[in-house]
Amino acid sequence: MDLYMKLEILVLADLKISMGSEVFQNPIWVASGTFGYGTEAPELVDVNRLGAIVTKSITRKPREGNPPPRIVETPSGMINSIGLANIGVKKYIQDMLPIYENLTTKIIVNIAGTDVQEYVEIMEMMESVSSVIAGYEINISCPNVKKGGMEFGVDCDMTAKLTEKLRVLTERLLIMKLSPNVSDIVSIGLSAENAGADAVSAINTVVGMSIDAKSGTSNIFTTYGGLSGPAIKPVGLAMVHKLYNKLSIPIIGMGGIVNTDDVVEYMMAGSTAVQVGTANYRDPGIGEDIIDSLDSFINQTNRKSATDLIGSVRTLS
Repeated sequence: MDLYMKLEILVLADLKISMGSEVFQNPIWVASGTFGYGTEAPELVDVNRLGAIVTKSITRKPREGNPPPRIVETPSGMINSIGLANIGVKKYIQDMLPIYENLTTKIIVNIAGTDVQEYVEIMEMMESVSSVIAGYEINISCPNVKKGGMEFGVDCDMTAKLTEKLRVLTERLLIMKLSPNVSDIVSIGLSAENAGADAVSAINTVVGMSIDAKSGTSNIFTTYGGLSGPAIKPVGLAMVHKLYNKLSIPIIGMGGIVNTDDVVEYMMAGSTAVQVGTANYRDPGIGEDIIDSLDSFINQTNRKSATDLIGSVRTLS
């Protein structure tokens, strides 16, 4: 009779990824605008398990955002025109930064502005205080406002100018968030890289419209908004793959991620990390679920780490 007990040892996969000088415990981040400031739902999700929290966009002064209706559900997604509603950088520094001291997950602050000077002022204010934030994601691509973002995100020179201005202000991680609403996203990405960005994130929402056929009116007050959700995943995958083939800096992929397969596809296309966005509205704990199942996927496919997935897609041509 065998007197020895057979012990099954659970081996956790290596999910760590690196970006700039930062090491993240896993590649699962939550996207800006879908998780508040990262402090709103402690009873629903253990935020310290996430690779990073990207905050909602912060502007120089508080903004109330666009009038309602500003969110509408669409087939396989949703359109939003929130308009960057936020508390402003002064109150953000006062109220939010102290809370982050008690978190172990990485905090990435998303910054938006209407001109170069506003971006600069926000970052100067952020850098003037001591904080544990890991870096910044610069919103040059948000289609929710009529001023700001898009002017930078569709033009190589403007993207480069803004990146250069912000690069000299911080040694923290600098991520430029790219828009899909351009003719050549690779050129924009290269402009950001050459100007000093540590990484790019792609894609932001796709410009969309929703109409009520019975009333004949648009369903969004601003007429157009940003389409997100599973409907835009094929667009996101294609743009991430194009960027991966030309850029040398990391890419954070996003757009329609709702499960682990989506994460794996984005990483195979070239993403170093991913951001879960619209799915957080349905289930704030989805990030944790994906982390657990990604760990299982890495082990079951005999890979050593999550980084083995990056850029591993086999194309047929």
